[in-house]
Amino acid sequence: MNDDIPSPAAPPTHPEPEVEEAFDRLVGEGAERLQRPLLPLVSTGLLGGIDVGTGVLAYLLVLHETDDHLLAGLAFSLGFVALLLARSELFTENFIVPVTAVVAREGTVVALLRLWGVTLAANLVGGWVVAWLVVTGLPQLRPTAVEAGEHFALMPLGLRSFVLAVLAGLVITLMTRMQHSTESVGVRIVPAVLFGALLAGGQLFHSVLDSLLMFTAIHAGAGFGYLDWLPRLGWSALGNLLGGLVLVTAVRLLRVPHRVAEAQRE
Repeated sequence: MNDDIPSPAAPPTHPEPEVEEAFDRLVGEGAERLQRPLLPLVSTGLLGGIDVGTGVLAYLLVLHETDDHLLAGLAFSLGFVALLLARSELFTENFIVPVTAVVAREGTVVALLRLWGVTLAANLVGGWVVAWLVVTGLPQLRPTAVEAGEHFALMPLGLRSFVLAVLAGLVITLMTRMQHSTESVGVRIVPAVLFGALLAGGQLFHSVLDSLLMFTAIHAGAGFGYLDWLPRLGWSALGNLLGGLVLVTAVRLLRVPHRVAEAQRE
């Protein structure tokens, strides 16, 4: 055997540093969210619903003028930019961040369920108020609001609507993961715009966005009500959880198994 022939390089045992840095950021921020006192948690959720409500306002205005869901979706991304810059939160943004902290044993499942429940309820309350303001202040948007809300309220709770909810969970969780790959606010705005436009323009089933659109439709006098909205909230939230936790969070944690093991030991 010729000893001069170099042996092939051993494959790296750890992922690139950027992945590990993102993991650390997720654990740190997730632990902070899980430990947040009740009053700041409620106010952050309320502001999240209000901020997304501004995106719904932009969505309806552009849809009313253009009848183009893709352009309206691009306008809706204003709501996600507001979420980012104003430091508010959506229920579905709390998949990969606090779940990573729980996996690293920097929080408990009980704290995670508290975070999800309070944030979702506060998102819906804040969004309901903005929906009423939009329809009351801009009555010309009422027909558009009814049409937009009916898309979600009248679609049967079956495979198609569930898959759309899974896709929404995937999209929003991937957006959150991309934003935590950098500390640059300017760079974080890019996925907020792109994925916000994809979510709303594609009319995916997102538990909070769909609820706000149905709220505006109900305020505008649509032929459905809150009893039609409630089961769709649960259906979309379940699909969002599946898409966000299984297709994004769990798979991406497999990239850093050594960091997960180290965090659990510590």
